[in-house]
Amino acid sequence: MSVRKVAVRKVALVTGASSGIGAATAHRLAPSHHLILVARRADRLKELAAGMDSALVIAEDLTDPEAAGRIAERVGAEHGRLDLLVNNAGAHFGGAFADTGWEHVHRSMEINFAAHVRMTGALLPLLRRSAPSAVVNIASVAGRIGLAHSGAYSAAKFALSGWTEALHAEERGHGVHVALVLPGFVTTEGFRYRADRASRRTRWMLSTPEVTARAIVAAATGRTGERYTPWPWWLLAAGRRLVPGLYRKAAPTIRA
Repeated sequence: MSVRKVAVRKVALVTGASSGIGAATAHRLAPSHHLILVARRADRLKELAAGMDSALVIAEDLTDPEAAGRIAERVGAEHGRLDLLVNNAGAHFGGAFADTGWEHVHRSMEINFAAHVRMTGALLPLLRRSAPSAVVNIASVAGRIGLAHSGAYSAAKFALSGWTEALHAEERGHGVHVALVLPGFVTTEGFRYRADRASRRTRWMLSTPEVTARAIVAAATGRTGERYTPWPWWLLAAGRRLVPGLYRKAAPTIRA
């Protein structure tokens, strides 16, 4: 008598899930995953979860150093596994350094870097236990190129990009794939780059939460290490490395 194997539905956790890229990613993952939706705004998370078959809502402020541990305990108790972690929570703090100083840099590092590190550290034992599994960190093209009036944001995203590369090298032997998605200008609550500001010459810089969500899922399931959205940003990032002098001359024309 043959024994039929029952497929176990995968579990995915998305931070910053209450709006924008996080909400779009949750919608894309919902048909195939048990979801854990994390953000500060419980009401928005509950509204999002109401339209899904299986979604657990956890309202936490990820700048709280103890939040990641509480979340990991809850995930372990509810599911006992984690197949995908999407570190998406973040915020953009704009302004010239001369005007905003260390405070903006510190705030940006807390939400755009330190929170991701704490979440990954707390959930890594579950990810290893569930391998093959994946972590997808949402950085930004500002994590590869420095943009005027966005230095605090770039500081955190550069840190996240470098840390992601190192973590991938450390964890691939444990079956945990670690990927990086680098969006360009995406109109969200946290980053209001309005489409009507774009000319035909600059429209290529713009993307949507839905396009970024597709890149996130592809990075997780396709074992792709790094994805830019829209993809032409890759050319600018590559040019920054290959011809830094030329980039420095052109950079003042690009602002976040």
